[in-house]
Amino acid sequence: MNKLRKLLPALALVLGAFAAVAFTSPQSLTGEFGEENGIWYDVTNTDPGPDTYECNTDPTKDCLFDQPFGMGSPISGETDRVFVVNDPDNLELAQ
Repeated sequence: MNKLRKLLPALALVLGAFAAVAFTSPQSLTGEFGEENGIWYDVTNTDPGPDTYECNTDPTKDCLFDQPFGMGSPISGETDRVFVVNDPDNLELAQ
């Protein structure tokens, strides 16, 4: 019985470490990508503007996606808009 009492703090530590790992959801990095004329651009760290890109109103398109190359979902708030590149030299191509 004495041995069990000495092992309880170690067991509690192991259980706590397991719970910390098991019940923590991973943080996924979400990017922002736009497509124009078949070319995908990574605009994650780029602000929209006259020298980069804009999201203009178009009820049949979506502006930004969370993954490039048609694999992602539209980013909330960027639906019914079309991605327009103003200056491709100021934008990074998606990889």
